[in-house]
Amino acid sequence: MASYQPPETYEELIKLIHDRYDDMSKSYQKIALYLTQNPNDVAVLSVNAIGAKCGIHASSFVRYAQSLGYKGFKDLQAVFQRRLTTAAPGFDARVRALESELGGAREGEIGFLADLVARDVASLQELLASVDPGQLARAGELLEGADTVYLIGQLRSAPVVELLRYVLTMLGKRTVLLDASGGLATHMARAARATDVLFVVSFRFYATEVVNVAEETAGRGVPILAITDSTLSPYAKLARVLFAVPEHEYTFSRSLAAPMCLAQALCVALAARLQKDGGEPRIPVVTGP
Repeated sequence: MASYQPPETYEELIKLIHDRYDDMSKSYQKIALYLTQNPNDVAVLSVNAIGAKCGIHASSFVRYAQSLGYKGFKDLQAVFQRRLTTAAPGFDARVRALESELGGAREGEIGFLADLVARDVASLQELLASVDPGQLARAGELLEGADTVYLIGQLRSAPVVELLRYVLTMLGKRTVLLDASGGLATHMARAARATDVLFVVSFRFYATEVVNVAEETAGRGVPILAITDSTLSPYAKLARVLFAVPEHEYTFSRSLAAPMCLAQALCVALAARLQKDGGEPRIPVVTGP
């Protein structure tokens, strides 16, 4: 057990978790991700319930708390409980409220739809409550000033970067999609310069090629803009601007509603910067009216 004074505030605790994350064991990293992405649950659930949600035995949470200087998990949990007095409702609470607003539980196919709608709306509410306006402004500046925007996202992230490619191209921005097909993404990324931007969209489990491209590109001084799932992701230390959009468990698949909405918002913000006519930002379309 550590002998130093453990963090007393939530902000200090999160900073300590970030500082130690790279040196943690795999199980401790999984605990760290859960704690940082689900602070409201950590505040109100028992250690056994948290362990069941995380897929890790409760005793590991106790040892993890002790590794941070606490006597046990209860002392660590108290930090999250103090935070909860001023925090916005968590994801699960939002879902329950929306389910009630939408008419309660339903059965069959419409039930699947109702569940997904409630969860997607809750994720969008959480996005609006958590995103930093300053980060949005800095992202807009990066995109506006970039000579070329390089986009990379694979697996489940691919639809987000495809949308970005379409909209940025229609805004007249020089855009290059680092597509995995053909095996040339890594080589194409080497053309990026410090006057460009690499826009990364990546969630757990992070595609190896995407991580490698981001590391190599950042190492050459190219600014990184990233949409990911956690401030503990591999891109946290690489990105000039990082948007962490927590992912929550869905019965079928984790949703892209919040990342898609954030990507669209960044495009609208860029349009407002490029179209200096004082009107509403407009996104041109390929097809006419």
